[in-house]
Amino acid sequence: MDILGSGHEQVVFCSDEESGLRAVVAIHSTALGPALGGTRFHPYATEDAAVADALRLSRAMTYKNSLAGLDLGGGKAVIIGDPRTDKTEALLRAYGRFVEALGGRYLTACDVGTYNADLDVVARETRFAHGRSLAYGGCGDSSVLTAYGVFQGMRAAAEHCWGQPSLAGRTVAVAGVGKVGSELVDLLVADGAELVVTDVDAAAVDRVRTRHSTVRAVADTAELVRTPHDVYAPCALGGALDADTVAALPARIVCGGANNQLATPDVADQLVARGILYAPDYLVNAGGVIQVEDERHGFSFARAQARAAGIFDVARRVFGAADAEGVPPVVAADRLAEERIRSVGRLSTIRLPG
Repeated sequence: MDILGSGHEQVVFCSDEESGLRAVVAIHSTALGPALGGTRFHPYATEDAAVADALRLSRAMTYKNSLAGLDLGGGKAVIIGDPRTDKTEALLRAYGRFVEALGGRYLTACDVGTYNADLDVVARETRFAHGRSLAYGGCGDSSVLTAYGVFQGMRAAAEHCWGQPSLAGRTVAVAGVGKVGSELVDLLVADGAELVVTDVDAAAVDRVRTRHSTVRAVADTAELVRTPHDVYAPCALGGALDADTVAALPARIVCGGANNQLATPDVADQLVARGILYAPDYLVNAGGVIQVEDERHGFSFARAQARAAGIFDVARRVFGAADAEGVPPVVAADRLAEERIRSVGRLSTIRLPG
């Protein structure tokens, strides 16, 4: 694997034999500030697979944080293991010491397999753990504003396609109703949308249908993709959009909370060819990092929510630019993020007194 050719500033391998810690921290960019990104705890099949995920996710965080208007770069960490059996206090604290050793270049938070309570443990060893529980002065569950941001992006996409920033009367297919997906369902039902959902965890589906009796459920993602709907919302793990899925989608819009939704870069062009508007995941799911970043200033949910509401306006800019420039929305979003990195990042070259 060509780590040196990936464009990353730094990749750190962390190992503590006694606690069983095996982790990788990838810092993609600190042009706008410290690299913020969550810690994913996952049983990767190989070390190469873990490194590849860290590299891919950290690059996406650079673009996500830039589009969100945050003074933060992009990073990500992965811990290799099964969080259900391998996660211990000793392991999390050992990980915290490695994060501390980076001196603030990397700020960690929650991701798949890690939770607020885990970050409380990590924070016992480092000043650079965020997304902590409310009891410890943190921002709590960031899935709330992640879903809120996805909803704002979906409203912008609806306006772009149908002239009104509402999902009322539209059918939205949500793949994955865990932390983010279930919150998104709540917002969509309140907006008047019709919902069809699926999840590998039957209990998660049951919880959603208990709250909303009108929500329909199907057996799996393959069936969901074939079910008539207007908006497809991938809210589980990445790689949800491959050539076969795009070819089968009846949706006019794809907008969901999952990271790295495009299985390969050319899928963006395939979506355009089919007339499907894709809301880039790293744009619309930035509500969580906005919530986590606000914790650094003494958390205010109202302040963080107001900032996450701005995802609507950024999405409108991206869709408009994509049309004007004749490019897929992911290209337009990348250009917008890169321009901010260039224009604001260069300010670090202006020397200040002292």
